[in-house]
Amino acid sequence: MDLGDGAAPQPTQAQRARILAFATKGAASNEEDRLRALLSGHAVDFFPFDRRRKSKSFVEIVRLLKRGQYELAIMEGTGLAGGAALIWSRLLRRCRYVVSSGDAVGPWVGSLHPVLRPVFAWYERMLCRRAAGFIGWTPYLVGRALTFGTPRGVTAAGWAQHPLSDDEMARARAKVRAELGIAESTIVFGIVGSLAWNARVGFCYGWELVNAVRRVKRDDVAVVIVGDGTGLEHLRAAAGDDLGKRVHLTGGVPGDRVLEMMAAFDVASLPQSADGVGAFRYTTKVSEYVAARLPVVTSQIPMAYDLDGGWMWRLPGDRPWEGRYLEALARLMRDITWECVRGKRERLPAAIEAFDRDAQVARVTALISEILEEA
Repeated sequence: MDLGDGAAPQPTQAQRARILAFATKGAASNEEDRLRALLSGHAVDFFPFDRRRKSKSFVEIVRLLKRGQYELAIMEGTGLAGGAALIWSRLLRRCRYVVSSGDAVGPWVGSLHPVLRPVFAWYERMLCRRAAGFIGWTPYLVGRALTFGTPRGVTAAGWAQHPLSDDEMARARAKVRAELGIAESTIVFGIVGSLAWNARVGFCYGWELVNAVRRVKRDDVAVVIVGDGTGLEHLRAAAGDDLGKRVHLTGGVPGDRVLEMMAAFDVASLPQSADGVGAFRYTTKVSEYVAARLPVVTSQIPMAYDLDGGWMWRLPGDRPWEGRYLEALARLMRDITWECVRGKRERLPAAIEAFDRDAQVARVTALISEILEEA
């Protein structure tokens, strides 16, 4: 059930939802969709969190939880307005809550604004310490939450939202490559993601691909970057005269076209820093890269060992915007062959249990049921 503008619903006792849920990324976002799926085994009221009016959302959530109608609140994301509302309600109204997150909050905020790192490190610890449970996008984040004091947790790593059949992928590959002017003989390195520019380090997703391919003298290797954001202009500038030739920037696409765009790739890039930010992540795209049957090039992070069965390249270097990683990526582009690509692809498993939607829903349903039983 949706609460619209925040007004409390009036269902019968038999229909009464015991859970209030919301996503700090906003109503109708992909993260709210994720939470709806994970909580599909329970009766839930969804609050329409408004990122443009965070203070109002904070007040409305506190007001709803104050009534004592809900036994549990569940938040997707770690936004300060939503998290503060949960902590406040827990301390003053004893309303229990569960957090679902894909990032280590303190290190992530600190990577953007170092002066705020201590504040958000404290906030992350407080949020986890007061929580009744934690749903982590990776097992590493679950362990982090347990260390901070959350009593129980479960992993839900995500899944491909709009899978395509082999025939549909083949047609999409031909279509997208024709639209971009990429020959079938060209080996394409690609990435899909938000192109948010980090001015402090000078990086966004795709920057590693553009800078690596510019070091390579091969006409049969190209990069495709799918996404939008503040980094797009920086990528255009970095591409130089390779823009539209060996560097293709498509802009953003609807969610149901993501796998269609990935069909044009041969190798997927997953640049993550080997530190307190990237080391805790899988990122949401791993499940889709697997669904698209794409070998992955990434850094030496835990995921690259735990999930790899011979279908990943692990590159050295602590950060994908620094020389060691970029040179290793350029060297891979210089040396890569179709035989190498096919060999990696053949080692991809037909499915990875970590990305099975039904299994994740079942695990989360069990966790939430047991937390509710303790009410």
